[in-house]
Amino acid sequence: MNSYYQNRAAEFIREPSDSILRKLTFYGGNEPPQVKAWEEEIGLMKDILEEWKNENAEIIFEYTIPRLGKRVDVVLLLRDIIFCIEFKAGQSKYLQMDMEQVMDYALDLKNFHKESHDAPIVPILVATEADEYTDVLEASRYHDRIYNPFLSNSHSLGKIIRDVVIHESYSQLKPLNIDRWSISRYEPTPTIIEAAMALYMNHSVESITRKEASGKSLKETTDYILDIIHKSHDNKEKSICFVTGVPGAGKTLVGLNVAIEQSKKISEDDRRESLAVYLSGNGPLVKVLTEALARDKKIRDGGNLTDARREVKRFIQEIYNYREQMLNKIKTPIRNGKLEIDESVTLAEEDSGFAEIEHIAIFDEAQRSWNHAKLADWLARGGSYGNKRKVPDFPMSEAEFLIWSLNLRKDWAVIVCLVGGGQEIHNGEAGIAEWINACNTMFPDWKVYISDHLTDKEYAEGNVSRILSGNTNVTYAPELHLNVSMRSFRAEKLSLFVHYLLNLEEENARSVYNEIRENYPIVLTRDIEEAKKWLRKQARGSERYGIVVSSKAERLRPLAIDVKRECNVVHWFLDDRNDLKSSLFLEDVATEFDVQGLELDWTCIAWDGDLRYTPKGWRYFKFGNNNWSANKQPMNQLYQLNAYRVLLTRARQGMVICVPYGNKEDATRLPEFYDATFCYLKRLGLKEIENN
Repeated sequence: MNSYYQNRAAEFIREPSDSILRKLTFYGGNEPPQVKAWEEEIGLMKDILEEWKNENAEIIFEYTIPRLGKRVDVVLLLRDIIFCIEFKAGQSKYLQMDMEQVMDYALDLKNFHKESHDAPIVPILVATEADEYTDVLEASRYHDRIYNPFLSNSHSLGKIIRDVVIHESYSQLKPLNIDRWSISRYEPTPTIIEAAMALYMNHSVESITRKEASGKSLKETTDYILDIIHKSHDNKEKSICFVTGVPGAGKTLVGLNVAIEQSKKISEDDRRESLAVYLSGNGPLVKVLTEALARDKKIRDGGNLTDARREVKRFIQEIYNYREQMLNKIKTPIRNGKLEIDESVTLAEEDSGFAEIEHIAIFDEAQRSWNHAKLADWLARGGSYGNKRKVPDFPMSEAEFLIWSLNLRKDWAVIVCLVGGGQEIHNGEAGIAEWINACNTMFPDWKVYISDHLTDKEYAEGNVSRILSGNTNVTYAPELHLNVSMRSFRAEKLSLFVHYLLNLEEENARSVYNEIRENYPIVLTRDIEEAKKWLRKQARGSERYGIVVSSKAERLRPLAIDVKRECNVVHWFLDDRNDLKSSLFLEDVATEFDVQGLELDWTCIAWDGDLRYTPKGWRYFKFGNNNWSANKQPMNQLYQLNAYRVLLTRARQGMVICVPYGNKEDATRLPEFYDATFCYLKRLGLKEIENN
């Protein structure tokens, strides 16, 4: 349901209040506090609309906002103006979270509701028992026709509505089609956190994506994978499929969608259905998604947060934990380069054998799985810190080991590899060729379903077709490629601008920025405090902002930015401005490793001397022994450049880039380390913010 009740103003006034209330309770339940609130809202709105009863006005109760998973108490469409009203019946104070809530409703309608794009939107928070109210007509600084929220009590609401109508009567308003408004397309671009929560709440991928094409593409890909799962189950086959996509197309969303859809099918009474697990080597992404889903589940369903986390972890896990479970089952020392199960520490099950319980494993960013050399070295050392079980002479790459683990099942299995092209930021990443070679040599019986775009140059240097040429179990499927970007609703061309910026293609970068600058501001400063002020001024409602930096930006400490201080990503991405660890507090910063795969609304990129512009190209540096030294390894230079690529594409709505002045008395922060970079960015058309 788009709403619980809607009617023309005149019909609403004439209809008995009991009749309206019955319609609301039919859809929304009859909890006494809610019923009492509706009674008060109905009576108040009838009184207010009496003077507008001859207008072509519409009133809507409990209008749904799909992206936020919430409903606006009342939407009033009057004189081509959208009034978005949130009631707090019996409340005598205006709470910050309530002001943010009604502003979020207004922003969502403006940005994502097609029929609302050109109309003035007026958010009003009504605390019915409050003594004071605000009636200052204050329009948005963005000139997007969203008013700053009004604070109203039950007596002042009518006056506020009247004042806005009079004020807007001097404007040239585009006619608002009341008949179309409530059934208008809703076209959001959710963050991955919002999308995961919406899917978990039983929304479809079509309802949470901005474009018809993107929703259709996601559904087609999901359905194709689910069909592979169904066939593999029925035919007792083992299958692996590779999903590709343009940047920002929603590969992670497809993986989560498949995992969630499969988890919904599981019941204790019917074990015939298959378990799925979403695995990612992106630890921060897994931590943030797991906590967000668990918190959301606790709010919706009640109960214990620990239990909610446990349920979510059933289908979303870090790949390292999954790998550790399997490593604990093998015999050591490893002899003759062959893995064997240690039956003294684990028992075989009837169907799963010695494998984990899941039939389906979904590997996000599969091209980043470790090659044999890196995995063998890591296991031989007992992990990064030597505190894990040491496994010398490990014979497989990560891709080979993960296929081997699922291959232990006696019945059937499916692996879904979500594959991105380029943007490597870690050493030891094997690339997609490792998975394909494993299928060819070690697991030739596995069915291979592959996107027809895996033959493009960014995947295995364009050698995928050659590598697969001798494999007779291959099916190429266009359904496994996502070709529509779901990037920032304000700047779909941001990735292209960043590409040109980092490639030092000045003319192209300047041209693309001129196309996006009106909707996606990118500004410059040399003062970190001015950058913070700018961020705070831009954000409205519950929009998130934060400071992001390169992991090699070690000489920003004089600006109170310490990349060595660990970022708690759960607090940083999910908690409010009262938490010192929150991104909104603007003290802790996140690096490319913390933010990859996640987004904020607004960011500050603090640019250090690790990446320096010169007319001959970028120069790359690392800091150690109290000095910068040139980073001359080509792969390390690529990782460094891609770190800034990640940082520059994390903001959905706009960003400020802070390039410090440096200090001529500090040999590690000389002005010449920064000046040329700042001047280069200015030449691209980025404006410097004015100091206040």
